[in-house]
Amino acid sequence: MNHDAANSSGNSSDRETDATNGQGGPKARTAWAVTRSVWFAMFMREAIGRTMTDRMGWFWMIAEPMAFLLIMIGIRSFIRGDSLIVNAPFIPWMLVGMMGFFLIREGMQQGLGAINANKALFAYRQVHPVDGVLVRNVLDGLIRTLIFLLFMLGGLMLGTDFRPDNAYQAIGGWLSLWLFGLGLGLVTSVLGTLVPEVSKVIRMLSMPLLILSGVIMPLNSLPHYLLEYLMLNPIVHGLEYVRHGFFDGYQVVHGTSLSYFWVWTLSSLALGLLMHVRFKELLKSQ
Repeated sequence: MNHDAANSSGNSSDRETDATNGQGGPKARTAWAVTRSVWFAMFMREAIGRTMTDRMGWFWMIAEPMAFLLIMIGIRSFIRGDSLIVNAPFIPWMLVGMMGFFLIREGMQQGLGAINANKALFAYRQVHPVDGVLVRNVLDGLIRTLIFLLFMLGGLMLGTDFRPDNAYQAIGGWLSLWLFGLGLGLVTSVLGTLVPEVSKVIRMLSMPLLILSGVIMPLNSLPHYLLEYLMLNPIVHGLEYVRHGFFDGYQVVHGTSLSYFWVWTLSSLALGLLMHVRFKELLKSQ
């Protein structure tokens, strides 16, 4: 009898304890909630570091494309290169291509230092090397988009019609360029961390890629035997698609294919994510 009473009282106390823990105790957060908290904290850390630490940070973000644009305008005006562009004004045509190329270039180069810059955070098991790359590319994409909008607003104030003829295509093309830059950034972040010499090679490729991607000169003016090799570059296809969204009557380079561009984009994203999964522990220990 006494044993039964003791058992029943013990069972009732256990039920009360479980009920108390279920009602008043802290609930365990889901993996997605933890990931969002990590991304937000890293985003704020990167944003403050990029915009607040260096007082001239915002100035150089705007001054770099502005100076480059002015130089290219002077060169192209001297050689009367604007006559080679069909159904698109020269300055907006160049600005769209230049800002689109910078979006890809910065996505690729931001990945190079993303892992080493966040190495101290790897002491927390919730933080992974891929988080730094994703956060950096999102922040850079937002900054580049804001700068592009400022240039568009400045053009409208100066009397240059900078509104896209097909806004959906322009926005979709811009997001496509950002995703391609993200894919390249995921790949280069792993390669640049494991093999530091790769970082130097990638930075050296920036200027040749700018020329070969049709940023400063229309590729339609080149001979066909050269054009068929240049069209292997997926950046050309992405930039031409965005330009066509801004200028409806613009004659894109022959052979432009959005499907070809997306094959490269999805392949780079998949390869970059697979490399981060495969070398996660090695990247943390570098």
